[in-house]
Amino acid sequence: MSDKNIVRPRPKETENEIDERGAFVRQKNHFDRAFGDGENQNPVEADRYCLIWAKGCNWSNRAAIVRELLGIDAISVNLVGRDKQEVDLGWEFVYDENNTDPILGVQFLSELYENGDPEYKGRSTVPALVDIKTKKVVNNDYHRLTNYFEVDFAAFHKKDAPDLYPEDLREEIDKFNEWLFHNVNNGVYKAAFAQSIEAYTEAYDNFYKGLDELEKRLESNRFLFGDYVTDSDVRFFVTLARFDIAYYRRLGPTRGRIVDFKNIWGYARDLYAIPAFKNNTYLRDLAESHGDTNTIFVDYNTRFWDKIDFEGLWGETHYREKLSKDPKNKLLINKKN
Repeated sequence: MSDKNIVRPRPKETENEIDERGAFVRQKNHFDRAFGDGENQNPVEADRYCLIWAKGCNWSNRAAIVRELLGIDAISVNLVGRDKQEVDLGWEFVYDENNTDPILGVQFLSELYENGDPEYKGRSTVPALVDIKTKKVVNNDYHRLTNYFEVDFAAFHKKDAPDLYPEDLREEIDKFNEWLFHNVNNGVYKAAFAQSIEAYTEAYDNFYKGLDELEKRLESNRFLFGDYVTDSDVRFFVTLARFDIAYYRRLGPTRGRIVDFKNIWGYARDLYAIPAFKNNTYLRDLAESHGDTNTIFVDYNTRFWDKIDFEGLWGETHYREKLSKDPKNKLLINKKN
């Protein structure tokens, strides 16, 4: 790690983000400055930023998927993960030589948070968009980061990039994304971190109620807003990719798996077939368990994570294209590019 910063232990959700009811209340995103030419905005420049994300984190996974869908090579990318430490120091550049980012020169993501705000005391989360010039985190707002990529970084989209955030649907997409966050994306975490049975039951019930509504919606729509993939589909997909192989372990008895929802499961496979989704979804890594093997009862993932045929499972035929008026195309090309 760098000599400048003393890396502090990672704060625990169950100690710092639980309310008086025992419910999980996720910390707010600290670096939420928007992008643009304004005085209090981050400048939009090529080769200025690096997207830091993690394979296991759904919030950052969606930023990585959108970056590739749009072809924003002007933003570089790097992965963080976890190595075993005596004390949990949070996300670390475990895939780089000497566990150190070669450009930013740090071992732990929290060092870049420290650079951005020495007074920050919360968890160092991903996605984190880092200013390469200053080596500071400038945005960790997963609520809006994909929208910034879709709108503010349009000048750096590849030719024929898809329109994931159509102007005529933005208000509706924003409203839907807010609902999706509370009931589904963050819903599994509300249940997993709940410290009272009342809070757990509420989160669990809301999650499955949300899935039921989405199962019905996808009965007649190929994607959430019709014939083409939007920002909302990315946000829903990253939760689906993790549920059956990771989230379920923390939820206790589950009412059903994603594969038990006919429409949702076909929809998830339809999205996975798109290269940007597949390339940024590490199913085997998500399934790998580091559980206790010194017991008679070893969990399913520990026994079988390296034997599951993910490509066969996620590559099964789904026939979702029949719901579309434009079955050969899943992405709506942005004609403004």
